[in-house]
Amino acid sequence: MTEPLALTLGFSPCPNDTYIFNGLVHGRVALARCRLAGIHLEDVETLNEWALQGRLDVTKLSFHAFGHVQHNYALLQAGAALGRGCGPLLIAGNGDKPADLADWTIAIPGAYTTAALLLRLYRPDCRRLTVMRFDRIMDAVATGVVDGGVIIHESRFTYQALGLHCIRDLGQWWEETTGLPIPLGCIAAKKTLPPAVRAEIDGAIAASIRWADAHPGEGWDYIRAHAQEMDPQVMREHIALYVNDSSRALGEEGLHAVRQLLRRGAAAGLFPAAVGDI
Repeated sequence: MTEPLALTLGFSPCPNDTYIFNGLVHGRVALARCRLAGIHLEDVETLNEWALQGRLDVTKLSFHAFGHVQHNYALLQAGAALGRGCGPLLIAGNGDKPADLADWTIAIPGAYTTAALLLRLYRPDCRRLTVMRFDRIMDAVATGVVDGGVIIHESRFTYQALGLHCIRDLGQWWEETTGLPIPLGCIAAKKTLPPAVRAEIDGAIAASIRWADAHPGEGWDYIRAHAQEMDPQVMREHIALYVNDSSRALGEEGLHAVRQLLRRGAAAGLFPAAVGDI
């Protein structure tokens, strides 16, 4: 019998990802052709940078980053973060700032995040961008270190508590412009992996989500352990927003949205033109 192929896997510590992968990493989902030899939980921008280096076999990454690595990685159908009403927000505080948004210093949660891509598509004239970890942006805006910031993940549930306000919901802008849900993040596997192995890991991720749906109480300790002391209600809202039908399978509308994002990003010169089919 052929020895199962050892794979490295990376995803973020955010509740939606730990919800999705909990069953898989804890052996609740059977694998035959492959086994998990290394599991890495990292900030999504770290995973984006690793994908550019081809470091992991299977990885979560932003769709923006996927636009740069399509030649090396194949998009999987399960595990994506894509939907409506879940996009990044451009926020600001109440302090003095330039009258023209183009003159603002704006914090972005990583150069290869979809949040950064959406800001560039929304306002190409915004060039004074500074990269920060996603969990530091709200404080930087509140203290006036930057004029504005693009926030993601759980920050969309908590920014108002710091006296911050939304300048533009970039996901809503995308939906109004295209009529499509916003593709935020995805799971991709190296194209050098045998197609049968890619198919197995894709099916295993979908099965892991089904396990989490069927056993909501069993995964809570794992989710909480990686959630950076997040409020339990915020964790629940986070999972409900970012784990949806598109996470279970992208489907035709999801794939259409992804292709649209890649085409628009390539047309803006933000990454190479789309390569092949997804």
